[in-house]
Amino acid sequence: MAQLGEHLRARDLLQRAARGFGSHEELSRARCVVAEAEVALVMRDLRGSTRGLTAAMNTLEAHADPANALHARVIAARRFLLLGRLNDAKSLLEGYDTRGLPATLLAVAELTVAELALRSLQMGAAQSALSRARSAADRAQVPALSAEVADAFTTLHRPAARRITADGEQSLCLNEVAALLASNVLVLDACRRALRAGPMLRMLARRPVLFALARALAEAWPRDVDRNSLIARAFAARRPNETHRARLRVEVGRLRALISGLAQIEATERGFVLEPVAARTVAVLAPPIDGDQGALLALLSDGAAWSTSALALALNASQRTIQRALVDLEAAKRVRSIGQTRARRWLSPPLTEFTTILLLPASLPFV
Repeated sequence: MAQLGEHLRARDLLQRAARGFGSHEELSRARCVVAEAEVALVMRDLRGSTRGLTAAMNTLEAHADPANALHARVIAARRFLLLGRLNDAKSLLEGYDTRGLPATLLAVAELTVAELALRSLQMGAAQSALSRARSAADRAQVPALSAEVADAFTTLHRPAARRITADGEQSLCLNEVAALLASNVLVLDACRRALRAGPMLRMLARRPVLFALARALAEAWPRDVDRNSLIARAFAARRPNETHRARLRVEVGRLRALISGLAQIEATERGFVLEPVAARTVAVLAPPIDGDQGALLALLSDGAAWSTSALALALNASQRTIQRALVDLEAAKRVRSIGQTRARRWLSPPLTEFTTILLLPASLPFV
């Protein structure tokens, strides 16, 4: 039923089957729980906890069913990846035994490991996992799986972000992004909303005004930015007055304190200028597409049909915020909906001209 797209019916049958097995048939019941969790993942039902799936995984391991135990582990890890919980996914994907397991399952597991590594910008680990996935897919001889691995390899070479300086911008692939973030350059990371230089990091994700000021100063570096321009960027004020100027001084003071050790902000005759410490250069790492809806489009472009509740959970936003964004995107013909009322789901065409890795949610900054 699930393969025919009848996911609700499939979940109902699996739940009934799990209830039908007695206490002495815990292995069969655990397999039903894993199958139901897979259907839920396909439906992008991200509600609830993974306790039931974890218990099923432990039961499968205790009853010497390593294939289904790994399958449960991969399902749980993929769910955490959709929610941006990279550390939780990592803990599930470390140290599993691959001996004697089906090649198809190993390929899927290695693709999940590769996705985690790509999301963490650990490029060496990502390439190794993709190579193992390709080897397993070749043994499995499943064309669809081989195509998925080949598509994952193209992720390494597609544009992933833009490096913006006062002199212009250039596209960067993931390897180049990783190299930039590992360098001594002071990077205003507009993908994760942070200011970073090597291992030093200052998060600005929950400080939108400070982020707007920091980005304006970083984009203009080494030149200064006049006060009216900063007021327009930070406060969306078209006609600055003394109140705006006073607020600007307060917010610049807060930004100075926050980025201490990475950079200073000096006042000039007409505005402010960013002065990085240790003679660093400055660059802005911008997402491949502009606008606040990039993460939403990145999630929707995975080919699955998402509910607004699942999107809100993945992006840590209110459903109302997600609904307003979807209405705007639908009017621009960038997304479409299927179904009605509570059964409504949203889809978007694949974003094939660039990779969406840096647009996807992450609960912790990657290194």
